[in-house]
Amino acid sequence: MDFKKTNAPTTTVTRNLMDLCRDTNNVYESVAIIAKRSNQIAAEMKDELGKKLVEFGAHTDTLEEVFENEEQIQISRYYERLPKPTLIATQEFLEDKIYYRNPSKETDRNL
Repeated sequence: MDFKKTNAPTTTVTRNLMDLCRDTNNVYESVAIIAKRSNQIAAEMKDELGKKLVEFGAHTDTLEEVFENEEQIQISRYYERLPKPTLIATQEFLEDKIYYRNPSKETDRNL
């Protein structure tokens, strides 16, 4: 996922709860969907950051050899400036970009 292209806000936003429960008719179900997607996004971000920082790993035997790598600092700052995973997930939910299903509701329809 490209986190640069998201139009999620970088700060906290007050939301209308009725917008969140528009599709599910249940605010708790909507929050659960957003939370699961947020966990997925956070895991993706962590993996991506980990892969980029592995390149800078210092393979030294002593702890005395500590140095600062400017590129590593820039990468870390970039990820710190990104919107939080919960904000990205909420924006995706409001834009109907998240596919979700509730198996208990599906079995009720089939009966």
